[in-house]
Amino acid sequence: MRRLATPLVPRLAVLLLCLAMPVASGACGETQRPDGGTGLLEAGVQAPKLEATAHDGTELTLGSLAKPAVVYFYPADDTPGCTKEACAFRDIWSEYEAAGVMVIGVSTQDNESHREFAEKHEIPFPLVADTDKRWATAFGVKLRGGYAARVSFLLDRDGKVVEVYPGVDPGVHAREVLDDAAKL
Repeated sequence: MRRLATPLVPRLAVLLLCLAMPVASGACGETQRPDGGTGLLEAGVQAPKLEATAHDGTELTLGSLAKPAVVYFYPADDTPGCTKEACAFRDIWSEYEAAGVMVIGVSTQDNESHREFAEKHEIPFPLVADTDKRWATAFGVKLRGGYAARVSFLLDRDGKVVEVYPGVDPGVHAREVLDDAAKL
């Protein structure tokens, strides 16, 4: 019985420490960012200067967009929640264009998967293939089983994070972000 109790004590101590520490502290599984921080980027900080070629050939350089942008991370193409979220952005795409706000979807799948997903659902905005998880890590987005958590970031025209949306409702999120972007 003593052998069973001994390993439990250290695990229990770690669990208690995790519960006692703030989530943003970086303890207990928060993503370590390349900038030295942990967890999700917070409002008020500059977004990382990342580059990518999206599924549709769009060359993206964060920090040089010169317009507000939504960078939304999602787990996987063509799954129910991710499809609902992408289609919600698509359905009010003309309002995003009129407001001058760019939408960028990011998942860890490759560009071929993104092309098929975008074609099937008529997605009009760029999808970034974050196969090396550079974007997710730079934004502090958790990865589970190689898939990014669902979280979005609203950036102003200078590339500064204005709002962070963890754990979004895929069906109403697009409207929520557009309403916030209209205040910029």
